[in-house]
Amino acid sequence: MTAITTTRPVTTTHRRIASVGLWTLQVVLAVTYAFAAFGKLSADPAAIAGFEAMGLGTAGMYIIGTLELAGAIAMFVPRLTGLAAACFVALMIGAVAFTLAMGGGGAMVAFPAAVGVVAAVVAWGRRESTRRLIAQLHH
Repeated sequence: MTAITTTRPVTTTHRRIASVGLWTLQVVLAVTYAFAAFGKLSADPAAIAGFEAMGLGTAGMYIIGTLELAGAIAMFVPRLTGLAAACFVALMIGAVAFTLAMGGGGAMVAFPAAVGVVAAVVAWGRRESTRRLIAQLHH
């Protein structure tokens, strides 16, 4: 007896599950980046010391904090979510590379790498909205 295989179209239930999953990851990213931004934008002494040690100074700290906060807010703007997530991927690639270049490793690299993976999943899942946004900007 041979097995008959069929490909089922993606159902509304599957789309809903995917949407809930993506929204959950978006909230996780928003919270993560909002907390990260708070320390930088409130000039936490540990953040200042860290950015000074990296040679980026307070200007670099405020720039990155502002980008993190803007991205956290964008996680709740459907039109911007995919693009913001893609920018977070780039930011986390930079964070991992910079951490490795500064001699960090292990846990210091694991967190930004894991956050980058979550951002990549969101960027991929929201790629159609990013495509529409770019197309709209070209017109």
